[in-house]
Amino acid sequence: MTDAPLSETLAGFRWSEEPAAWSLGRELELTTRPDTDYWQRTHYGFRRDNGHFFFTAAAGDFSLTARLQFQPVAQYDQCGVMCRVDQDSWIKASVEYEPHGLSRLGSVVTNRGYSDWATQDIDASVAQMWYRLSRRGSDFHIESSADGQRWQQMRITHLHDCPAEIQVGVYACSPVGPGFACRVSDVALGPSQWGAHE
Repeated sequence: MTDAPLSETLAGFRWSEEPAAWSLGRELELTTRPDTDYWQRTHYGFRRDNGHFFFTAAAGDFSLTARLQFQPVAQYDQCGVMCRVDQDSWIKASVEYEPHGLSRLGSVVTNRGYSDWATQDIDASVAQMWYRLSRRGSDFHIESSADGQRWQQMRITHLHDCPAEIQVGVYACSPVGPGFACRVSDVALGPSQWGAHE
């Protein structure tokens, strides 16, 4: 972690879709727009590709680490990390809020225009999470942490159509709610911390 403003770390980042409000200084603060989401086809049938993704281009292997703090108000409000080739090929990881039960800590991998959703239950009172998304070739390792120190594996996965350079960053969306506030801090993008399999 560093005391430098996040605006320095994220100087080369830009929005895919600008949120309702945002500011970038020591932290990135944003409020989502309603009816925003990332999902392609599977089970639900619909296609939506209009969430708020703050990203940069990254070539080759990398690890992105970020801390997200959030104040969800409606079902499926979410913010986390993402990497992306195009609307048919991407990965996201976040907590998706459930107001009347356990929320879902999970990830979505979209290959060739079809999304999946892998989840584990998490208490709905959780209001922050750290994520680490690492790449080796076309394979990806997704981790989460409550404190930024002790990491647990969420998933190892693959993108079938994955060029050398892809987009990587943080995202947020509100699929069914009016929008919610979240803050991003402690972002680091550097060499992959996911070791080769021996």
